[in-house]
Formats: sequence, C-alpha cells, structure tokens
Amino acid sequence: MNNGYVPTIRQLQAFAAVYRLRKLSAAAVQLFVTQSAVSVLIRQLEDGLGVRLFERTTRSLQPTQAAHEAQVIAERILRDLDGLTSGFRDVRELRRGQISLVMTPTLAGMLLPLVVETFARAHPQIRLMVSDCAPDQFLQRIVGEHVDFGIGTPEHAGDEVQQQTLVRDHLALVCLPSHPLARRRKVRWSDLRDQEVITGRPGYGVRQLVDLSAAGAGVELRVAGEVSFQSTALWMVRSGLGAAIMPSAYARQSPEGGLVTQVLHEPKVPRDIYIVTKRGRNLSPACEAFLAALRAANPPLQA
Repeated sequence: MNNGYVPTIRQLQAFAAVYRLRKLSAAAVQLFVTQSAVSVLIRQLEDGLGVRLFERTTRSLQPTQAAHEAQVIAERILRDLDGLTSGFRDVRELRRGQISLVMTPTLAGMLLPLVVETFARAHPQIRLMVSDCAPDQFLQRIVGEHVDFGIGTPEHAGDEVQQQTLVRDHLALVCLPSHPLARRRKVRWSDLRDQEVITGRPGYGVRQLVDLSAAGAGVELRVAGEVSFQSTALWMVRSGLGAAIMPSAYARQSPEGGLVTQVLHEPKVPRDIYIVTKRGRNLSPACEAFLAALRAANPPLQA
C-alpha cells in the first residue's frame, strides 16, 4: 500500500455509486460514463489503497469490510465537496459574500448612501463593512489587507497599491453666495490673496497639494481654519468662517446645498477620487458588482 496515495474525486464518486447500486452498469449510467471506465476507476482505487473493496459475483458486487469503512469517509468527502461547490456558486452568483472597504467619513457620506441602499435591495445576502478612517490611515488599511479595497485619494500611494479613477475632480473654492468671489466667471488662485480660507491641516489630506498650488501661483494663503475632514470645512463655510479649498465633488455632492463651488484656475489642479487596491489582489464577484454600481452612480464630473 502506498501511504502517500490520495484518491481522486472521480474514483471516490465511482466507488460511492458502485457501493450504493452494487452494479458497474448502474453506476456507469449514474455517472454518465462507460461501464469499463467505472471498472478502471474502482481498480485504480483498490490498487492505490492496497485493499479489495468489492467481491465480484455473477449478478452484483458485494462490498468488503474495507468498503464499509471507506464508504463513511468517501461520503463525507463528497458531501463536503458538494457544499464547497455550492458555496462557490453562491459567491459567484452574489447569493453569499462580504465586502469590506475603507473611506474617510466625509467621502463615505458623499458617495455611498444611495449605492448602499440599492445594492442591499438587489443583493440582501451580501454583507457590507465600511471602515471609516482618517486620511493618514487610509493606505495602511489597504496594504495591511484589513479591507478588500479603499475609495479615496492617497497622498503617496507607492508601488504597493493600484489605483483606478472613480470620479474625476479638481480643487475648488467653496463659499457662501454672498462671498466676493461667488459670482466671478473664473476664480484664479491669485484671487485668494486677500481672502481667508479654510483647508486641511498641514501634512493631512489635501493640504500639501493646496500649499504647492498656491505657492506656484505666487499666493500666500490667509488660513482661517485647518480641519481633518472636509465635512468640518463645509459647516464652517456655512457658518461664515471663511471659504474652503477642497475637491469640488465634496461640495457638489454634499447632501446640504446652499454653497457656491468655483473650480480654481491658473493652475487648474486635478484631485481625482480613486478605487485603491493592494497590488496583485483580486477582488471577489461581490466587490466587483458593488464597484460597478458605484461607478454607475458616480459618472465623471464635468469640472
């Protein structure tokens, strides 16, 4: 007997069919193969195991004691295989699965509510787990495989992750309708020279891009407020504490209106939102379906 021998699934299926039906011909019909093929599979199994499984008679095959003992194991393996196959089918057809993603709270509130509601109705068995985080924790969650993917704008993505554009966007000035720049046909970075602005805190989120863009335009910003989340900047603008510099999508898709969004020019600075995954990681059918729904609900902005 070969102690390292491992029966094939087809051999176990042939054995189980012959055990139940006691005839090679009946087992062949059930397995949709020829009688000789079943005979070969049984002989291979017996040779591999080093034991006789059936005593041949003129009318039927009678299981040996070894066959009785092997049947219990074979049926359990085949039953587990059926369950595994059924599970894979459920995952493929979105009847089972889990989606885990990471986003900042502001971005999640902007992009997810309607998509989550419609996706949950269409696929009630798919579990969605949203991990909200600060911008400086975003890449850690993805690279560490705490989540399947992230949605955001990482500052220094590096080679460990891959990015696909979800929403095309630009930096903009968000202000009250009464603000001096609200009615300008075009707002330039140079127009911010005498204006108090709210932006992200240093080293956090979009702040570095804002500082570089302003410096490139020869402008020293008068920073009236520094925030960690764009949602904070939006309520500060509504409260009259200043105008905010942020990606235009945050203001345009905010559930609360009443603000003016002016894309900044000279330079016009891109600030796209990406689907971010760890390099080499394949997403599940449930994740792919959710991302398709997210793309459909968020067509590129014409900024």
